[in-house]
Amino acid sequence: MNGNRDNANLRQLPTVAAPTGPAAEAYRTVAVNLRYGGEEPRPKTIVFSGAGKREDTSTAIANVAVAAAQSNVQVILIDADLRHPALHQIFGASNEQGLTSLAAGLSGEMLVHETEIEGLKLVTTGPPTPNPSEVLSSATVGRLLERLRADADLVLVDAAPVLSAADTSILAATLDGVILVVDGKRTRRQDARRAKEQLERVNARILGVLLHNARLGGEG
Repeated sequence: MNGNRDNANLRQLPTVAAPTGPAAEAYRTVAVNLRYGGEEPRPKTIVFSGAGKREDTSTAIANVAVAAAQSNVQVILIDADLRHPALHQIFGASNEQGLTSLAAGLSGEMLVHETEIEGLKLVTTGPPTPNPSEVLSSATVGRLLERLRADADLVLVDAAPVLSAADTSILAATLDGVILVVDGKRTRRQDARRAKEQLERVNARILGVLLHNARLGGEG
């Protein structure tokens, strides 16, 4: 399915606008570490989430996904933030159908968008739903995730903030790992700590922290 429209936001991502620049290289390092670093079993389905509403998780995960695809990794990016979706806007994709459409019997294959980036596909949230947690914990979403897992090298999932909803805890308890996104200027330390504790309570595998908007010291 190809619902791409206006890709202006996509072209503003540093991994697209300046793929050889330092910011793109930093995201590429994250992508390489996710794919090849760490202990076995290496994670394949990975949730990205912030502590609260202060982190721009969608931009962070979009950059990681693009960087991975630029390194010849087959990536499927899923927007599972059913409360405040943003990836369809970044990639200029239609959001008329998505995860929430599964409840209406739509086939999972119909939900996958091609993107401008070779090797990167996108699944959007679909229309708003009054019960995001119920949708994400449904058997139909679980089956879709398993199917997409078999079709890609990495499945990256953008999720709602840990402290604002149960959605991320539901996903984190069943997928391979979690990246906690922290904004160096806006995330409160106590919120990041509380988010980590919440993820640990559901036995999530915390793979690491992605720190952006950090103030660098004199040595970089």
